[in-house]
Amino acid sequence: MLKLLSPSHFHSFHHRANFLSSFLPKPSHLPIPIPPPPLRSLIHSHQSIPPRRTRAQCLANSRRNLSVRALESSASETKKDKDGGGADSDSETELGKSVDDNNGSLRGNGDYADGEFVFQKRDGWKSFVVKLRMLFALPWERVRKGSVLSMKLRGKISDQLKSRFSSGLSLPQICENLIKATCDPRISGVYLQIDPLSCGWGKVEEIRRHILDFKKSGKFIVAYVPACGEKEYYLASACGELYAPPGAYYSLFGLSIQASFLGGVLEKVGVEPQVQRIGKYKSAGDQLTRKSMSKENCEMLTAILDNIYGNWLDKVSEGQGKKREDIENFINEGVYQVERLKENGWIKDILYEDEIIDRLKERLGHAKEKSLPMVDYKKYSRVRNWTLGLTGGKDQIAVIRASGSISRIRGPFSAASSGITSEEFIEKIRSVRDSKRYKAAVIRIDSPGGDALASDLMWREIRLLAASKPVVASMADVAASGGYYMAMAAGCIVAEDLTLTGSIGVVTAKLNLGKLYERIGFNKENISRGRYAELLAADQRPFRPDEAELFRKSAEHAYRQFRDKAAFSRSMTVEQMEKFAQGRVWTGKDAASRGLVDALGGFSRAVAIAKQKANIPQEKQVTIVELSRPSPTLAEILSGIGTSIVGLDRSMKELLQELTTSDGVQARMDGIMFEKLEGESYNNPILSLLKDYIVSI
Repeated sequence: MLKLLSPSHFHSFHHRANFLSSFLPKPSHLPIPIPPPPLRSLIHSHQSIPPRRTRAQCLANSRRNLSVRALESSASETKKDKDGGGADSDSETELGKSVDDNNGSLRGNGDYADGEFVFQKRDGWKSFVVKLRMLFALPWERVRKGSVLSMKLRGKISDQLKSRFSSGLSLPQICENLIKATCDPRISGVYLQIDPLSCGWGKVEEIRRHILDFKKSGKFIVAYVPACGEKEYYLASACGELYAPPGAYYSLFGLSIQASFLGGVLEKVGVEPQVQRIGKYKSAGDQLTRKSMSKENCEMLTAILDNIYGNWLDKVSEGQGKKREDIENFINEGVYQVERLKENGWIKDILYEDEIIDRLKERLGHAKEKSLPMVDYKKYSRVRNWTLGLTGGKDQIAVIRASGSISRIRGPFSAASSGITSEEFIEKIRSVRDSKRYKAAVIRIDSPGGDALASDLMWREIRLLAASKPVVASMADVAASGGYYMAMAAGCIVAEDLTLTGSIGVVTAKLNLGKLYERIGFNKENISRGRYAELLAADQRPFRPDEAELFRKSAEHAYRQFRDKAAFSRSMTVEQMEKFAQGRVWTGKDAASRGLVDALGGFSRAVAIAKQKANIPQEKQVTIVELSRPSPTLAEILSGIGTSIVGLDRSMKELLQELTTSDGVQARMDGIMFEKLEGESYNNPILSLLKDYIVSI
């Protein structure tokens, strides 16, 4: 451990490596340690159905006439501010003139395309063309007629596309497989095996919507769930046929959120976190400074939990054909026996997997002694949309995916597919802006935030892109803090009902390690020039009053910039935006009712809106161009063929990936809350180091 923490290895750290500074002689400006957290090609089936106007749309309409007055309000506010903080109103107003009146804006018109999937059975010439293409398909695209598509959904589901050699599941490929299977005459049905999931409710909702769309084809879809919680049942219940083995683990007991606090622990070891967070709901930093949950954080988490639980009860009761009260009463009985679940209609039958396969053989007319023709998720992902006649439109829509924590540059140990770096993202944005091929763009975001400067740089580039062509932001599990910062630059924001949204606030921190140094006999002395030269360098003492004041002003300035740009982007006054900012996280549904989101839905609706804004008829096919397609790394190739990678275990790789430069203010959502809502079991090496240290003293 001492070798790993050698001072020569570090200068400044990313969020998860903060506690290491307690062992180093050269500290730097440290952000908060928070753990970092996929294509729909059947576009011609998205018909333009006049949508029902929601409260959110009506509210959004009433705000559009505010236009860019938000920044004028901000400017006047800045003049009154003795500290001289606030946004640069001149530059923002200029940007507003160049961006606000563009062909990609539907502001002032809340009638967004529905994007609802409508199954259209092929016949005649189209059917002949598809069969001809299948006849000459490449060997790896060939599927036996009457096959069952088998997919195992478990663990983490990424919003990014995966290469052939990458492990794990990809949301866009799961959804695309269901779309292809809907129209593929060779596929008779789908067999889903669902195990505990480590993804958010936004991704679960997207998959559930595609399951319901698949059922419109008349084909069967069967779910086998041996271990089931609320999230897994929410997904499986959409299938209609749900089976479980006799010894299945079912725990439908309700939902909870937990938050952990290190304030007392750090106090005991002599570490004093000095955190500046702007916004009373901005709970990032509470993990370090508090010993219990704040009233504001409790209020926010309670509202989010009520939204998730209420949505679960509504959707499950609707799918089961039961009253909401009956569902809730059954949950409150603490039922775990699969026999009772079958008696009450929660599952169709209790069967082992081989018995389910035998039933599928019988349904498809196969002899019991013969094997059931099946095609798995990975192989079916290689079947091209072109083969099934699901692409070919002249008009192209670019899709840029942004998933993970935000930083300005990629660290030397970071994987190419890990996180969002503003440098790489901006290159893609500019390529879309400079190209005449693309009629519109969809920015797909799944991020809890990160570096505030990187978020601002990407905001600017997305705004410039929106000046030349329609841009729609589609949000997955989470688009909070820096993630929302990116989204608000688009002409339209689309979120799932339960997407974690907003968290308009900032946080920055420094650790005072004086007492810890004293206990372990370590000493540090500084020689400096300049009044504030030791602001971030002197970690052996707390801030002086003037340093603390400068630290506070810096964070407040960053917050005002974020808030004012949010107000400008959403056509609100600063006063209106302040009510919804303050670092508060909303669900997508609540965010829509407050004008932070324009429409509710998934990726398919975002594409439909992009077509609408680009004046492309909804019934017309378009070509989706994924600009974030991964290139397999050597490590992935070696891993794919079963070779271990030079003995590095998961914890060490995660630690090395986080040793990257990330100075400055952070626009980041509370990682603890994100971890618990996601169900993700983050292996935080910094907390492990902290635990090891405490044990050793």
